[in-house]
Amino acid sequence: MNQATHNEALPAAPTLLAGAPKPDHAVFHGQLYIDGAWREALDGARFERRSPAHGHLVSTFAEATASDVDAAISAAERAFHDGPWAGMKGVERARILLAVADGIKARVDEMALLEALETGKPLAQARGEVGGCVDLWQYAASLARTLSGDAYDSLGQDMLGIVLRQPIGVVGLITPWNFPIWILSQKLPFALAAGCTCVVKPSELTSSTTAILMQILEQAGVPPGVVNLVTGQGPTVGQPLAEHRAIAMLSFTGSTRVGSLLGGIASKGLKKVALELGGKNPQIVFPDCDWDAMIDAVVFGVYFNAGECCNSGSRVLVHASIAERFAQAVVERSRQVPIGDPLHPDCKVGAIVSEQQMNDILGNIDRGVAAGARLRLGGQRYDADGLYLQPTVISDVTPEMPIARDEVFGPVLVIIPFDDARQAVRIANDTAYGLSAAVWSRDIDTCLTVARGVHAGTVWVNTFLDGYPELPFGGVKASGVGRELGKQAVEDYTETKTIQLHMGGRTNWWLPRPAP
Repeated sequence: MNQATHNEALPAAPTLLAGAPKPDHAVFHGQLYIDGAWREALDGARFERRSPAHGHLVSTFAEATASDVDAAISAAERAFHDGPWAGMKGVERARILLAVADGIKARVDEMALLEALETGKPLAQARGEVGGCVDLWQYAASLARTLSGDAYDSLGQDMLGIVLRQPIGVVGLITPWNFPIWILSQKLPFALAAGCTCVVKPSELTSSTTAILMQILEQAGVPPGVVNLVTGQGPTVGQPLAEHRAIAMLSFTGSTRVGSLLGGIASKGLKKVALELGGKNPQIVFPDCDWDAMIDAVVFGVYFNAGECCNSGSRVLVHASIAERFAQAVVERSRQVPIGDPLHPDCKVGAIVSEQQMNDILGNIDRGVAAGARLRLGGQRYDADGLYLQPTVISDVTPEMPIARDEVFGPVLVIIPFDDARQAVRIANDTAYGLSAAVWSRDIDTCLTVARGVHAGTVWVNTFLDGYPELPFGGVKASGVGRELGKQAVEDYTETKTIQLHMGGRTNWWLPRPAP
């Protein structure tokens, strides 16, 4: 039994929404995509994915071997060195990326349904994510046309310096299960805009939308070998990808544990690494905040995507003078969150992605309660078909508790009181992570002081979880290395080359100097 049941009587958690009609869709059968051709794995092995919300079969996929990975990388290497992509005009690459954006737009409903079924997230949310990818590809297309280097005309009359930006080479892209097509679209179009070729390895739990994207790339005119897809497990697919001598750069999004492992493997081959990892993101609430807006943002921030989000606002630091009022308000608002079948039109929180993830979340809740925290709402899985977890609120949390420091990756909110802004910043920074944060106050001095002081890649002020392709995204400390998005995103997939042009005569260095 979950230890959380030994707490005081709790307010009732939301009732699960009634099940929606079962989706009318054919099982998706995915293959590997290597050198412009669809094929089975060399040993013929396949794996399947069942819906965490409904239990029925959603998709099956070819399970790649290390030899399949090697074939995909070899295809990408040939395409980079011998194919047209790396030397193509920026405007021509941009046109193809725009065609990909149009292809995504035309297949939003199809891709969203598969993503909702594989991840357990609400269908309406999946539509928003797939549709939002269009903007990412369009933005990357604009950067394909503006990528540039530098010139130095200040080195003397006989020297001109030119700094080129050239594509880094073959890039390995490893993406997670929580936002499959969105996170891939934060990486792939920018690598392509720079002129790189790629090998993509999606999560084995959520591979369908990535496979459909390969179809769209093919139809948009991406040459064979420029993008390759290998599906399967991390140890048999992801690790060989990170180890391969022809991979020049590895871009990974996922857990800090796996990112650290892959980063170490890649570093042995002196590969460039970009890692977008975990977070324990604080929202810092002061008494003079816009109360209603803050409560709504806190509930959204922790329950969006069932909390399975690296940017989840999973801990709220609240001024001690309003801590109990806040706890009561957030519990009451949490009880109104519509939870259940992700295909239900009213659903805001769907199913947890897997039984393992469910058990990990419940274990974190148990450890928090055992350490002395107070369970205010939830803490249990629903007694129903499907992997559904009650929205959970935990108060009386102190900064040293594991529940205050460790990433839970589920719909679990912890409340930590503070006395002043300095203490709030100290608590916010007292974790291994540094991905994002938010501050809530009407006082601009308070907001800027906290925003400057918190160690995080993104700080929201009086809002939470907004995002734009123009703004860089990434973390510090254990939250990762490097940035995605923003105007520098394409540059991350390049190397600089210095060219020095000498003009006029040059004296041979070994000749004796003329006599004075």
